[in-house]
Amino acid sequence: MYLGGYGTGLYLMWDPTYVLILIGVALSLIASAGVRRTFSRYSTVRSASGITGEETARRILSYAGITDVKIQHVSGQLNDHYNPKTKVVNLSDAVYGNNSVSAVAVAAHECGHVIQHAKGYAPLSIRTALVPAANFGSGASWFIILAGILFSIPPLITMGIVLFSLAVLFQLVTLPVEFNASRRALGILQETGILGNEEGRSARKVLRAAALTYVAAAAASILQLLRLIILFGRNRNN
Repeated sequence: MYLGGYGTGLYLMWDPTYVLILIGVALSLIASAGVRRTFSRYSTVRSASGITGEETARRILSYAGITDVKIQHVSGQLNDHYNPKTKVVNLSDAVYGNNSVSAVAVAAHECGHVIQHAKGYAPLSIRTALVPAANFGSGASWFIILAGILFSIPPLITMGIVLFSLAVLFQLVTLPVEFNASRRALGILQETGILGNEEGRSARKVLRAAALTYVAAAAASILQLLRLIILFGRNRNN
């Protein structure tokens, strides 16, 4: 659906900018399929140390001298995350009690975020600060843009685009945070001997595939923002 004109109503037509959305969707689907395939592949490979994701997290946090972070199990698949506000590492079904290379790699990655937090890693602090604004921007921007079109108020559309830009900024700041956490994870896995050299290469593949999902999400957001800017410029010219 193309929202044509400010106040001319809504009408159905093919718009070339839909291609930008389709590209973003395709990138996200490819990246998602890639991380699931890679995680599944190495989830069947038992780590030589035999320790689980939960044990990996405990060992890494102890090695880093961090004692005030909890590790807990959460239901779901590939929804592992670290919450810096509550200081809790949440490990999913396939990670918490699993001793596969995939489980160890993911648990180590989340501990990478813990270490970032403990050391005051600037991009993580910025991302955490952006969460409220990004959530509001991604949710409210479309209503504001639609209101601007329906009531022929260009400043509202501009405001909506600016709000959506906050969500895009969040995606961009997320990239260095995730890449750095993976580098920290791979380094500490080697230092502690939790994974051997060959296992380390496998873990790198798992974390690289996961990182590509963030790259795809950022690209999709940028393409969506570009589409909004193109549509706004077209309507303004009309």
